[in-house]
Amino acid sequence: MPDTSFDLIVLGGGPGGYVAAIRAAQLGMKAAVVEREHLGGICLNWGCIPTKALLRTSEINHLLHHLPEFGFAAGPVPGFDLAAVVKRSRGVAKQLSSGVAHLLRKNKVTVFDGEGKLAGKHTLTVTKAGKPVATLTAPHIILATGARARQLPGLEADGKLVWSYKEAMVPQAMPKSLLVIGSGAIGIEFASFYRNLGAEVTVVEVMDRILPVEDAEISAFAAKQFTVQGMTLLTGATVTALTKAENSVTARIEAGGKSHEITVERVISAVGIVGNTENLGLEGTRIRVEKTHVVIDAFCRTDEPGIYAIGDLAGPPWLAHKASHEGVVCVEAIAGLHPHPVDWSHVPGCTYCRPQIASIGYTEARARSEGRDIKIGRFPFIGNGKAIAMGEPEGLVKTIFDAKTGELLGAHMVGAEVTEMIQGYAIARTLESTEAELMATIFPHPTISETMHEAVLEAYDRAIHI
Repeated sequence: MPDTSFDLIVLGGGPGGYVAAIRAAQLGMKAAVVEREHLGGICLNWGCIPTKALLRTSEINHLLHHLPEFGFAAGPVPGFDLAAVVKRSRGVAKQLSSGVAHLLRKNKVTVFDGEGKLAGKHTLTVTKAGKPVATLTAPHIILATGARARQLPGLEADGKLVWSYKEAMVPQAMPKSLLVIGSGAIGIEFASFYRNLGAEVTVVEVMDRILPVEDAEISAFAAKQFTVQGMTLLTGATVTALTKAENSVTARIEAGGKSHEITVERVISAVGIVGNTENLGLEGTRIRVEKTHVVIDAFCRTDEPGIYAIGDLAGPPWLAHKASHEGVVCVEAIAGLHPHPVDWSHVPGCTYCRPQIASIGYTEARARSEGRDIKIGRFPFIGNGKAIAMGEPEGLVKTIFDAKTGELLGAHMVGAEVTEMIQGYAIARTLESTEAELMATIFPHPTISETMHEAVLEAYDRAIHI
C-alpha cells in the first residue's frame, strides 16, 4: 500500500500541479499528485503543445504555397494528409505527457490516479469511478484543477457540428468553411490553423476588435494581416442562434442592430473558460469563489489555512507558464524561502497564429487610463534586414515607458517569432530595467530581435533604421 501521509498534496497534474510537486520534492518535502485523467493536464494533452504541432503543419503548408518567392522551381504543391497531421500532434502530446510521469518518478513524487476531494482539515479523499482509492493527509494542499471551455446557452459544443477546442484538434475531415466564435488566443489560433490549410474562416467577436486583451494597435495590425489572408472578421457582433442541418450549421449573427445569417460546415466555440471548482469539497471551507475562480493572494494562499490554489483555477491570465510560476512561488513560500510574490503584470502572453502575437505589461490604453506620462516607441519589421531576408516583413514592435522614471511599462509585438522574443522584455521587467539598460544592450545582427532594440530607441527619438 502506498503512503497516505504527506507534507504536500497537489490536486491536479497539469503544468501548475506537477511543477509544484517537483519543486516541493527538490526542497525535501514528501509530495503527492492526484490526477484524474492525464499527467500534463490540458496544456500538454489538449492545449499548448499539440496545438503548436498543428500550427507548425499549417505554417509549412503556407510556405509550400510560396516556394517560388524563395527561388524554388516548384511543381504542384503537395497535399496534406489530415489524419497524419492529427496523428503527429497526438504523438507529440503523448511523448510529453509520458515525460511528466518520468519526472515525477525521478523526483519520488507519489501519483494517485483518481478524483480528489477535500474531506476535512488536512484531508483529501481519492476515488476512481466512484470507488475509494485512498484517504490522504497533509498540512498543505494545493488545488490545481484547471478550467474547461465555457459553454453559452444555445451555442454549446456537440462534438460533431459545433466543436470545442478538443474536437477542433482532432478533425475527422477538413471543413471547407468554419465559423469561430470568439477571437481570444484559442479562437485566433484555430482560425489561423484552418485558414492556412485552406478553409474559409469567419471569426465573430462581441468586442469592438479582435484580440481584445492585446494593445489596440497590435490588434489592428493583426486584423489587417488576417484580412489579407482571406479571413472574414466580424467585430461588435454576436451569434444569437445556431441551426443545424445534416452536415452544416447556419448561424444568425447580429451586429449594429442588424441581423444576417451564414452557413458553414463547422463551428468552433472559443468564448472563454470557467474554473473547475465543482466537487472539490469547498463547501464548509473559507475558500472564496468569484466568477468561477478561487480567490488567492500573491503567494497563492486561499482564505482557508493550509489550502492554496494555482493556475487556471485561480483566474487569469489562463496560461501554463503562469500556473508553473505560481506553483513554484506557492511551494517556496510554504517552505519558508521568502520568494517574490507573484506579479501578474510580469506574465508574458503569446498567441501562435500567423503572424504571431506576444505582449507583456501595460497596454497604451491602460497606461493612459492610470494617468501615466508615457513615451512610446515603434519599429516595423520592414526596417529589419533579417525579417526581409526571411520573407517575413510584416510585423511591429511597440514599447511603452514611464516618461519620468524610464520604467518599461509594457511591450507588444506582432510578427514572425515574436513569441520567442518577448522573453527579452520579460527579463527586463523582472530586473526593473529602464530605457538606459535596454539602449546599452548589444543585440546581435542580423536578427529579428534588433526590432526590439530599435523600438526602445525610437521611444526616445534615437532609432537608427527608420
